[in-house]
Parts: sequence; structure tokens; C-alpha cells
Amino acid sequence: MIAPGSITEVLSRADILEIVGQFVRLKRRGANHIANCPFHSEKTPSFYVSGAKGIYKCFGCGKGGNVVTFVQEHEKLSYPEAIRWLADYYKITLEETERSPEQIQAQQSEESLRILNEFAAHYFHDAMLKTEEGQAIGLSYFKQRGFRKDILERFLLGYNPEDGSSFYKEATSKGYNADLLEKAGLVKNRNGQHYDSYRGRVIFPIQSMTGRVLGFGARILKSNDKAPKYINTPENELYIKSRVLYGMYQSRQAISKQNECFLVEGYTDVISLHQGGVENVVASSGTSLTEDQLRIIAQLTKNLTILYDG
Repeated sequence: MIAPGSITEVLSRADILEIVGQFVRLKRRGANHIANCPFHSEKTPSFYVSGAKGIYKCFGCGKGGNVVTFVQEHEKLSYPEAIRWLADYYKITLEETERSPEQIQAQQSEESLRILNEFAAHYFHDAMLKTEEGQAIGLSYFKQRGFRKDILERFLLGYNPEDGSSFYKEATSKGYNADLLEKAGLVKNRNGQHYDSYRGRVIFPIQSMTGRVLGFGARILKSNDKAPKYINTPENELYIKSRVLYGMYQSRQAISKQNECFLVEGYTDVISLHQGGVENVVASSGTSLTEDQLRIIAQLTKNLTILYDG
């Protein structure tokens, strides 16, 4: 369980306007802020947030509460999970009291995946920028597409070397076990031999609205009729493809500010538009647009333009 002192620290740090503003487009009205409710469909804003009081209230559907309640409702989390979400957002280290083995295992599994994904994203990014192979193959691919260095940094683009197990060796040397690497989809096991899932591919980290690395998309560069052009992280506690929009972390502020969102198909479509100065854009990453994805967009704007190929 989370220690009471840690809960108090989270509650004192959490700003309801900042948190709610990550998900909906707030407009000031007098002493309050208003928005279209993220919990039900409406044309006229009836969702009010008071920064001074630290509360929100929707006069359409009746939902209301404080910043923790909002995170619970919006992210479908329990109270402890919402506290952990806020602690993660504000980089607060939580003190724990005694928990059940099941609680420990569940938290450790998700937290381990999150930490591993962050490690992997930076490994792939460094492998592209700092190794001879990465520069010659991965970086060259992105340069051919005209992507600037600041764009590579913004999207944390990377490369997994062709060596069959370079990432696996680095990860295990840092203490990550094979079972976790397999669960994250970063490594495969063939007859007891482990090898990198994304070897020889450029890497597109897929981030949450708050910047957490949830998973990866990986594009093959060499012609290979037997291998798929793109592969993705398998679904797990962190990554559910139907609930993710590529580029939302980088684009959320522009979408809210411009009150419009462009929806494209792929990773490079998003990146190319950012390069050209169009930052209010996300991608469905080859999937049919889902209700969850529409709900995410609707929290920031009701104005959606679809720009799919063909």
C-alpha cells in the first residue's frame, strides 16, 4: 500500500488544471475553466474546473470530484492506481507500506515494462546516433527522408542493429530478465536462443499522452518478402493498440491550441508534417479508427480531418 505521507505529497503537488488540461481543451470563464465533458458527448460545454478549489463538475452528466477522481474516471483506474499515475507524472517517489504478494506482482509487472521500454527507447536512439552501423543505416534512412536532428530527438527515433542479439545482450547485462524482454516484445526465444525482435529495423517509440513509452513500431529496411514491413509491440498491460494514437504526446498542445486535429495513417506521415510545421497531427498506425481513439481526440478538439492515403 502507498504510505499516507506519499499520498499527501501527491495531492499537494497535483494541479487539477494542469492534469485536466492534458486531456481536454480548457477555456477560461470567469474564475473557472470550461470544456466539453470528456465523459459524455456534448456540443455545448458543461464541464467546469475550478483551479482555486481543486475540483471539477460536469452539469451534463453529473460527474465531479478532485484531481484523483478525474484520473480514476478518465484512465479507468482504482484510487491507488490514480495516485501512482499522478506520482509518475510529477516524478514523485512513493513510499510503500506492506502489500499483498498479488499487489506487488501486478505493480512490479507494469512498472518493470515501463522502465524497460524507456531503457529500450534510449538504447535504440543511441544505437542510431552513436554507432557506425546505426549512422550508416538507420540515421541514413531518416536523413534520406529529410528529417532534421531536432525531429529525430522529438520523436526519439532509433535503430536496432542487425546483430541478432545486441539489444538482448545489453539489456540482460543491465539486469533485465529474458521473460520480461519477451513479454515486452523486444526479444524472441527460438529453441532456447534469444534474439532481438527488431534487428535491422528503424524504431518508432509509441508514447502515451504524458510521454511514457508504451511500445514500439519497427520498420524493416532491407527488401524481404518473408518479413512484414512493420511489426509492433504485442499487447500487454501498457500497450493496447486500439487505445493509442502515434504522435499524441508531441501533438497534444498544438491540437488543443488550434482546436483541430489531422489524422494520418503512419508514423512517418506524422513526423513529416511536424517537420513541415504542422504539429496538430496524429496517426492511427494502420488500424481502423477506434472508439477509444476518437474519444482521445475529442478530449482536445471536436474538429477532425482524416488524411489517409488514397
